[in-house]
Amino acid sequence: MNKEFNTIVVIGSQWGDEGKGKIIDIISQNADAVVRFNGGNNAGHTVIVKDKTFKFRLLPSGIVSEKVINIIATGVIVNLPALVEEIEELEKNGIKIKNLYISDRSPLVLPYHPLLDKFFEEKREKSKIGTTARGIGPAYSDYIARDSLRIGDLLDKEYFIERITQIYDFKSKILSEESLGYKIKEIYNSQIEAIEKLSKKGVIITDTSKLINDLIDSGKKVLFEAAQGTLLDIYYGTYPYVTSSFTIAGGVCVGAGIGPQKIKKIIGVIKGYTSRVGEGPFPSEIHDSIAEYIREKGQEYGTVTRRPRRVGWLDLVALRYAKRINNFTSIAITKLDVLSGLEKLKVVVGYRYKGKLIDEFPSSLNVLKDCEPIFEEIPGWKENLLGILDISRLPQNTIKYLEMIEKELDTKIEIIGTGPERNDIIIVKDPWEL
Repeated sequence: MNKEFNTIVVIGSQWGDEGKGKIIDIISQNADAVVRFNGGNNAGHTVIVKDKTFKFRLLPSGIVSEKVINIIATGVIVNLPALVEEIEELEKNGIKIKNLYISDRSPLVLPYHPLLDKFFEEKREKSKIGTTARGIGPAYSDYIARDSLRIGDLLDKEYFIERITQIYDFKSKILSEESLGYKIKEIYNSQIEAIEKLSKKGVIITDTSKLINDLIDSGKKVLFEAAQGTLLDIYYGTYPYVTSSFTIAGGVCVGAGIGPQKIKKIIGVIKGYTSRVGEGPFPSEIHDSIAEYIREKGQEYGTVTRRPRRVGWLDLVALRYAKRINNFTSIAITKLDVLSGLEKLKVVVGYRYKGKLIDEFPSSLNVLKDCEPIFEEIPGWKENLLGILDISRLPQNTIKYLEMIEKELDTKIEIIGTGPERNDIIIVKDPWEL
């Protein structure tokens, strides 16, 4: 007989920036552990607690709670000095770091990776991807090419210096020392200094796969947190305008080191509209005054880079694809309040390509960039949603909007965001209910 596990995966359903941080923060209040399983410090989650805004880049969103075990799993690529800086920022805001574990198998972002990121992006010229220049792509590339270091390597200084010397000598045959920007000693010192600071702060380097599996097997509530969104997945996103990691539900197994049967629930997070950072096709994008209204009201600027996000209407074609790829068991919808005040809303119900109707998300970017969105216009609502904590008190047109999404995706909405603060939320059903 299969054992019932109490696990939840929270996945972005669009191009990231769906407000996952807030949803994770809410769910994590009743969790025993929060696990970040992918990405690096190129992505961020914003959590607002009372009058303080916390921007997490590498740290799991459960870090604001002292009772929660926080785990940075193997699938996360780690810039150690950036992690130290993030922890120190939290400490300045009165958050004491406790119960933080990092995988000894996590790949490192080394000092020359951001330089290479900028260098490669400049050389792409008109075909730029729109990276955050945090070195994530080059670091993942090196890892796949087996020319990288892992956090556990730092625990053996003799091996670390031997390995970094081998890698650096190899890199120097391809790129000049000027391109790499750092000498071996500088790279070595930066990593050793960072790991020693983390040790002094009580951070534990360990086999996180064993830790996570032990927690799940003992009946603990474990929440898995994704960075970015489905349409940025390295395999299933709008390639090549994607990130370098697995952002979908299947990425949990790879990034955290657990079997698929240990995943109980998968919550897909969507915004009431759509946004995107960087380059690439965006069928539902809007450019008029409504776009500016949504961008300003929703504060659609990158958590890490502060780049203005492109905004568009809700795209049901893309969301149906995200539902299929991830097999969502429920939905959390955020930023509905941003749409308040708009007389009419639009949703994309299909695409038209060369006169042909398409209701599936195309794999070819050449097709996607030439797809014309087919819109359905529906009534908006003027009422402010702030302070509404019961779904029955929402405006009728808001409820109809939610019902339309549920019907299209054949999935129930269990969490509704009605504002930026932590408590601006409607919990339709407790996500931890088995």
